[in-house]
Amino acid sequence: MSAVIRRAAPGDEAIILAFIRELAAYEKLEHEVIATESDLKSTLFCDHPKAFALIAEDDAGPCGFALYFFNYSTFLGRHGLYLEDLYVREDRRGAGVGKALLARLAAIAEENHCGRMEWWVLDWNAPSIAFYKSLGADAMDEWTVYRLTGPALKSLAAEDGALS
Repeated sequence: MSAVIRRAAPGDEAIILAFIRELAAYEKLEHEVIATESDLKSTLFCDHPKAFALIAEDDAGPCGFALYFFNYSTFLGRHGLYLEDLYVREDRRGAGVGKALLARLAAIAEENHCGRMEWWVLDWNAPSIAFYKSLGADAMDEWTVYRLTGPALKSLAAEDGALS
């Protein structure tokens, strides 16, 4: 059974959310998922979406997904494709579904004249790291990721004055 890769469409919110929750469980981050089907509908399937998703399907139904958006590299002077989530159901891993999703993403990056494609991977996720390296991906070990969320984000935004 080979997977067919298609763009997500309205009506896919439930399966996308199910994949997000399965991925979060795999990453031991279930407690961080607050997204709802309504959130996905209003952000992925609005008039001018800023994020997009692909669905992988085989004879048994949906078996994986990728969620991505475009960013920008000032050094390259070109857009990049950022892969936010890639997930393949456990019983379909090793069957080429993940590679098919990444190949489609690479094609989308090329079609959009992107200078690069990037994603994060948890440092304990040895199977994924080995898979990405087998595709020729390079780890960016010299970079550290920073994040503002919740109260820290609100506090810094309040410093702007424009939100008062």
